[in-house]
Amino acid sequence: MMKRRNFLVAAAGGLAMTGLPNPAWAASRAVVGRSSASYTAFLSGLRQQALAAGVPSSIVEQSLALAQAPNQDVLRLDRHQPEFTLTWAQYRTRVISSARESKGQQAYQRVRGTLSPLGVRFGCDDNAIMGIWGLESGFGEHQGRFNVIEALATLAFDGRRAAFFRSELIKAMQILAQGAISPANMLGSYAGAMGQPQFMPSAYLRFAADGDGDGKCNIWSSEADVFASIANYLGRSGWQRGEPWGEEVAVPLGNNGKFTSIAATSSKHAPVHPVSTWQALGVRPIQSSGFQAPQASGSLIQPDGPGGQAFLVYHNFRVIRAYNPSDYYALAVGILGDRIAR
Repeated sequence: MMKRRNFLVAAAGGLAMTGLPNPAWAASRAVVGRSSASYTAFLSGLRQQALAAGVPSSIVEQSLALAQAPNQDVLRLDRHQPEFTLTWAQYRTRVISSARESKGQQAYQRVRGTLSPLGVRFGCDDNAIMGIWGLESGFGEHQGRFNVIEALATLAFDGRRAAFFRSELIKAMQILAQGAISPANMLGSYAGAMGQPQFMPSAYLRFAADGDGDGKCNIWSSEADVFASIANYLGRSGWQRGEPWGEEVAVPLGNNGKFTSIAATSSKHAPVHPVSTWQALGVRPIQSSGFQAPQASGSLIQPDGPGGQAFLVYHNFRVIRAYNPSDYYALAVGILGDRIAR
């Protein structure tokens, strides 16, 4: 029987179908019915916390002016997210469409001169940057329509993971204090994921990078900054430049003529062996030129179980999972990126 996974449609039009680098919105929900007076008290406490964190008072006031009441659309989306049960094959069909592949190839030809030097600078490869850019925001076209301050304030008040979203809200104000974006133009998903790479504020403060040399990290409208930030995220997460993330393989049939189950359905606890070991067990590369990394070690996974598509995944696959901890997402990033830029 096929192994199935649950995915929540979240943020940026649900492009990646797996949520975002910080999947906090997958937690349980709380039914909240508080008064406007309690929200006013919440904002007052938030104001004091932001000032204590060193956020300039002007930024605090501009920010809170955008969050005068909970956003009901944010609450509705948060509490009533459609849940889909998808196999890898179904997910792959939805996410790696021929239209997205073609659009990505055209985008890559347009931005390659900017992107490639930034990949070298931050120790990442073009295919990984393009794959993430494509899945997170459709190559920059779908960044989310919500004001991040308002959305985070709503979720911080809502009571579901309140401490997490309150912390992200303070960090969002700290970002505003850096001057890369104005409060009104800080747009993202209903869960607070921002810009073209869909960074949560905490991820922005850790990984956002200046790619165009203007002294700011504008992940909303500067493609150079977007590419630099994604590359910096992956580079600092351990990306090995020039090495493949993985490859599709064929697994052997057993003595009974049925597919064997030597592959794991998830990479989380999958054993890691040298490629030569997998080869001795009968695993074969799909491409006629042989294994992409014959000297490497990797894990053998079949997300849909015996009979489904199989992959030998290497170190860089796990680095992609540092961006979003989902095998489906990492496979889609790798496959889409390879079709665009490899």
